[in-house]
Amino acid sequence: MDPHSPLTLGLLALIGLAGGVGITAVGPGGVLPTIGMFLLTGLTPAGVAGTAIVTHVATGALGTAAYTRSGQLRESGTRRIAAILAAAAVVGTPLGVLCNGLVGGEGFGLLLAAVVAVTGVLVWVRERRAPAADRAAADRTVRLPPVLIGAVGLVVSVAAGLFGLGGPMLSVPLLVIFGLPVLPALAAAQAQSVVIAAVGTVGYLLHGAIDWPLAVVVGVPELAGVLIGWRIAHAVPARQLKYTLAAVLVALAPYLALHG
Repeated sequence: MDPHSPLTLGLLALIGLAGGVGITAVGPGGVLPTIGMFLLTGLTPAGVAGTAIVTHVATGALGTAAYTRSGQLRESGTRRIAAILAAAAVVGTPLGVLCNGLVGGEGFGLLLAAVVAVTGVLVWVRERRAPAADRAAADRTVRLPPVLIGAVGLVVSVAAGLFGLGGPMLSVPLLVIFGLPVLPALAAAQAQSVVIAAVGTVGYLLHGAIDWPLAVVVGVPELAGVLIGWRIAHAVPARQLKYTLAAVLVALAPYLALHG
């Protein structure tokens, strides 16, 4: 398929919009642009990851501003978690970019399929755990160990650098599984994603692996989706949406593996 045909560009714009909604409403929406570019454009693994990750600079900044406005990132505990995640991303993201250069198209597809499937399972587990975590948070202040937060940040940023993902994709499900309420987890992950995207963009820019026109086609609708998703996260019970996303990700995984 021609990566710059009107049909492809239209599909990528819709995928960008859906990805933006998922980033702030659910967390793992950032994987959708990567999946779309991998399946529709014929770009190299570096091209897919580099073009996808550059879109997350603006979405991460907008998501961070939105969760600051709604108060989550004004809380000292959430800011502490965000700072640790961001620090880990400075180390982990370049490692992910380096790993991308070692993976061929088939290996990239297989690894992406594995990450997508794991994310789908994590979203399902997160949704099962989220109500309990939020009830517990109403009775006590949740304080995760810094070492645990740092480990989550490192693993997530390596994966994000490798595939061009946004940090919330994996950070949010993992933080909720470890007991953090959903909204603080979403807020902290937005701040981490700014660092991941900025560091990753520099890395892929040095390799000449960013398709800027495609980044604009995906990134502009993705920004609109971020605002829509932020409102959904605060105003709409999105339980069914999250289970649907989990099912879609798990179903997509075998196709990604075969496509690679």
